Amino acid sequence: MLLTDLVAPGAIVPALNVTSKKQFLQELAAKAAALTGQSERAILETLQQRERLGSTGVGNGIAIPHGKLPKLGKLFGLFVRLERPIDFEALDGQPVDLIFLLLAPESAGADHLKALARVSRLLRDRALVDKLRATENAEALYALLVDSVQTQSAA
Repeated sequence: MLLTDLVAPGAIVPALNVTSKKQFLQELAAKAAALTGQSERAILETLQQRERLGSTGVGNGIAIPHGKLPKLGKLFGLFVRLERPIDFEALDGQPVDLIFLLLAPESAGADHLKALARVSRLLRDRALVDKLRATENAEALYALLVDSVQTQSAA
C-alpha cells in the first residue's frame, strides 16, 4: 500500500488555525466530507466516538484520528499541520500540531490496520516530523510525505 493511495495532493492542510480539539474535529470532518462526498456529521460522529475510547494523540505532537464509515469506497487520508499546537489529551500530555486523519470503509479489515501502521511508522521519523513542522506549503508537505515513504520502502 502506497501513501499516494491514501492521501491526495489536495488532502493536505498546511496551516489550520483552531483553538481546541472539538473545533479541530469539526474542521477536520468538514474538510474530509468535502473531499470524500461523505456526510460531515457521520465523519464527525465517527471521530468523536473513536476519541471517547482514548485519545488518538500518539505523542511527540502527533495525532492519528481514524475511523470506519459504511459508505466510504476506499481508504482516505488527510494530513493537517496546525498553526499552533492544541491540547489533544495525547498519551504523553504534549499538545498536538501534526495530524494524519485516516478513514476506512467498514469492510477494510486488515487494510485499515496496515494503513494505520504505515502512517504511525512514517510519523515516528524524527527528521521527517521536523521538516513537516518547518514547512507551510501544501505541495512541499505532500512531497515530504510521499518521498519519505518511498525512501522507507527502498531501505
